Amino acid sequence: MPAALASKLANQLSRALIGKPEVVRLLLTGLFARGHVLIEDLPGLGKTTLARALARAVGCDFKRVQFTPDLLPTDIIGTSIYRQHDSAFEFREGPVFTNILLADEINRATPRTQSALLEAMGELQITAEGQTRKLSRPFFVIATQNPIEHAGTYPLPESQLDRFMLKFEVGYPGVEDEKRILFEHADNDTLQRVERVLTREDVLVIQEAVKKVRVDASIADYILEIVGETRHHPKLLSGVSPRGSVALFRASQAYALTEGRDFVVPDDVKAIAVPVLSHRVIERASFDRRGGRSGQEIVRKILDKVAVNA
Repeated sequence: MPAALASKLANQLSRALIGKPEVVRLLLTGLFARGHVLIEDLPGLGKTTLARALARAVGCDFKRVQFTPDLLPTDIIGTSIYRQHDSAFEFREGPVFTNILLADEINRATPRTQSALLEAMGELQITAEGQTRKLSRPFFVIATQNPIEHAGTYPLPESQLDRFMLKFEVGYPGVEDEKRILFEHADNDTLQRVERVLTREDVLVIQEAVKKVRVDASIADYILEIVGETRHHPKLLSGVSPRGSVALFRASQAYALTEGRDFVVPDDVKAIAVPVLSHRVIERASFDRRGGRSGQEIVRKILDKVAVNA
């Protein structure tokens, strides 16, 4: 049942992001594993469209924040407003109080503002003015960013990057897929093709089902061996933290469910290891120290090196 719901949702999202089934699967892996995703790519490749399509298909509350250099932390988490009629302060919730939050072009805001999301992403709560407020479930952050070499961007702090379960790219569509995009956009907005097929409660059911996906001890050993290789690699200043190990474990469970299985196989780990791990390693003598192409290549070589004993 949960696997069927996941498949139904994937089919709807593929109507909005044409020709990118693996990107859709990675997005759903992050959602079902109770993580968050960072999509880095050039403008105009469908990052924002994908986020809006997800919100439309699951019927969850959705808010979007356009990150800019003058954005303040209170613009995200909220602030207290003084009410003159009763001489009291009232807390006005910011856009973070939602189910699906699109943090558009997150690396255009200052590190101080980017960090306003840390507590929300890690603990599902916000502490403002001495009071802690719980966020509703599910809570899923989809952040987009332009490549760091673009003008007016700020690299995400390492603590912020580590909160994202997956980081991946969309990439250009193939010729035939782009031809289909041309005709479908000429006809109408592709978002209009996306129908609501799940509810908020359905998403929570799938997230609970992911926790029950079986992971054999040999698969756990395989994950730990991959992570261990990043910690001793000569080209890396530091490897993947235990948080990264947990992320790879949970993402493997969610990926297996999207494949229609209730158990994890080594191919699940291989399929999501690069988007889960590459942004968590720090490279030596590199200006783009986290999440760059070389980091992805290092993780791929580690996957080729580590033997599968499952």
